Amino acid sequence: METYRDLYDISGAVISAVDLIKGIGVCAGLEIIDVPGATGYLDTNYRGKAEYALNALKQRDFVYVHVEAPDEAAHGGLLEEKVKAIEDFDREVVGTIVENLDSLGDCRLLVLPDHPTPVAKRTHTSDPVPYILYDSRNNGLNGVQGYSEREAVNTGSLIPGCELLSTLLERN
Repeated sequence: METYRDLYDISGAVISAVDLIKGIGVCAGLEIIDVPGATGYLDTNYRGKAEYALNALKQRDFVYVHVEAPDEAAHGGLLEEKVKAIEDFDREVVGTIVENLDSLGDCRLLVLPDHPTPVAKRTHTSDPVPYILYDSRNNGLNGVQGYSEREAVNTGSLIPGCELLSTLLERN
């Protein structure tokens, strides 16, 4: 497997409580950053993941922050827990990072799930996932009104997953 350094000439790190994600990170040449209290479940240290990511970005070009809690709740068929996990992720991870974007200078932020896991199905599906790609240089989200599968379809700007990283890094 080619590393991110080989493919994109960037340094990077991965933050996750999931061994599979860490292993892929190792193969991709990313540094593994362990966050105290990161569990992969509802009790994970969301804010800690964001704070460690912000700190890592002082020395690296790229940090992949993975949060497993919404997926785990969906596998269990636990709707309220999935909603809580998404809300906690939004507030503690995305919110913490967004509040500190100015300290990073020009940057891009990509927020998305790795795959859908509908609570009703309790398993992964191959449906497209919504994403937000924020670019500090254009100071906006190009007219997007919300973050949902419906809004993603309405924008007409779904990007195949295999092209998303290149789009983030502007390597198209």
